[in-house]
Amino acid sequence: MIISIASGKGGTGKTTVAVNMALSLKDVQILDCDVEEPNVHVLLQPKINETKPVYLSTPLIDEEKCNRCGKCSDFCEYNALFVTPEKVLFFPQLCHSCGGCMLVCPKNAITEKNVEIGMVKTGVAEGVELVFGELNVGEPMPVPVIKAVKKQIESNKTVIIDSPPGASCPVVESVSGSDYCLLVSEPTPFGLHDLKIMVQVLEGLKTPFGVIINRAGIGDKKTYDFCEEKGLPILLEIPFQRKIAGLYSRGIPFVVNMPEWKRKFQSLMDDIEGLMKC
Repeated sequence: MIISIASGKGGTGKTTVAVNMALSLKDVQILDCDVEEPNVHVLLQPKINETKPVYLSTPLIDEEKCNRCGKCSDFCEYNALFVTPEKVLFFPQLCHSCGGCMLVCPKNAITEKNVEIGMVKTGVAEGVELVFGELNVGEPMPVPVIKAVKKQIESNKTVIIDSPPGASCPVVESVSGSDYCLLVSEPTPFGLHDLKIMVQVLEGLKTPFGVIINRAGIGDKKTYDFCEEKGLPILLEIPFQRKIAGLYSRGIPFVVNMPEWKRKFQSLMDDIEGLMKC
């Protein structure tokens, strides 16, 4: 089963849930798809076994063959190419590597070159296999790195995906293909606002989901009221507790020092499997 952890709002506790859940289950693989700011490895401290570069294919224009017909520019939906009477201008930050410009060029003046945009690293910690991506500084598109991370999914394991914040393309790519999604929220106006957005995203993707309330005990009851109104199951509440916050501040997953929470995350997994059978 592939379980993704999302929230919309940053800082709600996605990584906290993902890491503690992974440490509570057996035969688990955890994928950190927040490739702009991966931090699962900070908590797990894995031994890195392998590092692979991620490449993006971009067009390479042969100016001698090019007749400036403009068909490549007309085809590009993202305006990554602009044809002038003297030369073709290429804007790599806008390119989505579809390869269409190469196909429509009547003079075969366009080939592809690979540009490194990030890395995928794999490691093991506490019996948990970790895969995480790192987007190079200055690169604008995390999705290709997220796809490279997800290519490492092992179908014979329970896979936990730690998604990036927000509700845009990187989140959609991270969540797509999941059997179930856990939405981590907090009982605050900001938490509720982004929870509503992610509910719309997952309804569009037709991905079944439930809610985890982190920092329970602060804020108000509006998040609970929304879940009741929408019929969303609240599968777990993590209290706003000094001990949990203190452990996190030292980079220690709280199930390590609070073993009773391992049973709660195991029960959470049982609940998810029960919901999937309904």
